[in-house]
Amino acid sequence: MSHVPTHVPFELSGAELRDAVVQYATAPIYHDSLEWLNHDNPYRRQLRPQVLPHLDFDGPPARDGILNYASLAAQRLLTSIYEADLVFFPKSGLQGKEEDFKAFYSPANRALGERIRPALERYAFGFLDDEVETSGPWTAESLDAYLDSLHADAPTEASPAEQAVRGSVDRERAARMWLVQFIPDFLSEASPMMRNVLGYYGPAQSEWFKVVIDEYGYGVHETKHSTLFEKTLESVGLASELHRYWQYYLNSSLLLNNYFHYLGKNHELFFRYVGALYYTESSLVDFCRRADRLLKDVFGETVETTYFTEHVHIDQHHGRMAREKIIKPLVEAHGEGIIPEIVRGIEEYRVLLDVADFDFREQIAWMDAQPELKKLHGPVHAAILAGRVQAPVAHLAEPFNELSNTHCHEGDELCHIVSGTMRFESGLGSSLTLEAGEGVVIKRNRLHGADILSNKCVYEIHSVGDYQKCLS
Repeated sequence: MSHVPTHVPFELSGAELRDAVVQYATAPIYHDSLEWLNHDNPYRRQLRPQVLPHLDFDGPPARDGILNYASLAAQRLLTSIYEADLVFFPKSGLQGKEEDFKAFYSPANRALGERIRPALERYAFGFLDDEVETSGPWTAESLDAYLDSLHADAPTEASPAEQAVRGSVDRERAARMWLVQFIPDFLSEASPMMRNVLGYYGPAQSEWFKVVIDEYGYGVHETKHSTLFEKTLESVGLASELHRYWQYYLNSSLLLNNYFHYLGKNHELFFRYVGALYYTESSLVDFCRRADRLLKDVFGETVETTYFTEHVHIDQHHGRMAREKIIKPLVEAHGEGIIPEIVRGIEEYRVLLDVADFDFREQIAWMDAQPELKKLHGPVHAAILAGRVQAPVAHLAEPFNELSNTHCHEGDELCHIVSGTMRFESGLGSSLTLEAGEGVVIKRNRLHGADILSNKCVYEIHSVGDYQKCLS
């Protein structure tokens, strides 16, 4: 089976797609914010519609391009489109947000989202076609051997993301940034999974529903997994409102969460979800054990980690269920022809985990390096002024409190302040104050934004491509 259809008769492409994307994203609930945080309003998500006309979503990038800004924009769009299927209410109640509620769930918003969804999915996930190969003869026996070889529930070393937290110059800041990356998944936990519980397909359906029941705490709200994660967030000083930290979600964090919505929304990919379900439930056992230790090492015993310790217990059971009660009966019922799709779901998810680990590790390194990158502004700017580096430059002037909502660039850039004062944001709890004559090197694909602190700020953005060449 091919991964993403190369052509669907009703699918948009080129200029039509860009126009449709802009039409969707220009709803007021998707406009830029004047603040870094969204305050208890799950319907507002900054999609930066003013930039979307300049992006091309017509063909999927290769793996080395999936962390660029067009990909981040696509993931933000898809998150909003998928979540229009889910029910969200503010913690403080709907009063004062009724119009946003109506706009988010309106037939027009949902129809516009569905119109662009297939092309955005092709753009967002098409790179996996070149990353995963599952062709060849598969049998029930070879599938068992493959699953055994994964050792998915065995203890493993800390992931690159976990190592980044432990090695950060500010471990608490890094750990909070890490926890924020789980919010899109954990606060609406099992919602993508629910998409595959509906319908009629035999005993495996009931087994899958048991997994969902566990995630929802058997109907007891205090033991619902998302409730437990809220307590984790609050115990380290983070808010537990959905999408309060929208501007700090990394590209790959949305990519991981959207992947499960993508598989669940498109039922032709059902067996792929079966494979991904098995791997994630099995591998979460040791991950959650490590997460519990990591958070306690960073924050001490005051951190609430029941969310993770509960998963250590329950996911051992879920992994066995997924293999013995879902995968095995489905293969027996529908034949060995479904096995390549099951394997593909596992392998695609493993690729996405690698991408997410790399992205988070690079972001923490970028946050930690802000003082040094501010110092490097001097020699990089000198190289530009001396003509040793030819770098296109954009001249900008912005008023007080003008907020550049978070985004990234496809190459290294230099931000140089001509006059005024800017707050330069590189992650949750990570910022620099830049005055006239100062600046910072902005590394490729790193999430960042800015806020103007003076009455007016004049600054330059030099597209240097690779800042290291300016130093040689």
